[in-house]
Amino acid sequence: MPTIDINYWAVLVAAFASYVIGALWYSPLLFGKAWMELMGFTEKDMQDAKKKGMAKKYGIMFVSTLVMSYVLAHVVDYTESTTVIAGAQAGFWIWLGFIAPVSLGSVLWEGKSWTLWLINASYYLVVLLIMGAVLAVWA
Repeated sequence: MPTIDINYWAVLVAAFASYVIGALWYSPLLFGKAWMELMGFTEKDMQDAKKKGMAKKYGIMFVSTLVMSYVLAHVVDYTESTTVIAGAQAGFWIWLGFIAPVSLGSVLWEGKSWTLWLINASYYLVVLLIMGAVLAVWA
């Protein structure tokens, strides 16, 4: 098995980038209003969730994003990706092979709309493209 060289700072920055992208993606500037409507949430629901405190949920999500970044760093290293394009390509294949098909279950089995799937799946596509690029050039 090859030796893996992981840059932990790059993993952390890539995970943080996911949060920045998510804050923009799910904001009213981009897809936040459509996402809320498709999820059946009202403004009151969102305010109530904020009042209950979301720090724990954000913390758990950040840990899971760190895991995703760490695993993608392995893929980037295994594929010897060292350019923005190569790193983004690694992110794309991970998205196409794992995120896109698995997340289709929300449409097929949970009755969620294709539009909601498109908003969520395209978020992960953008995140994995950027994470892959960061991890490749900062190896």
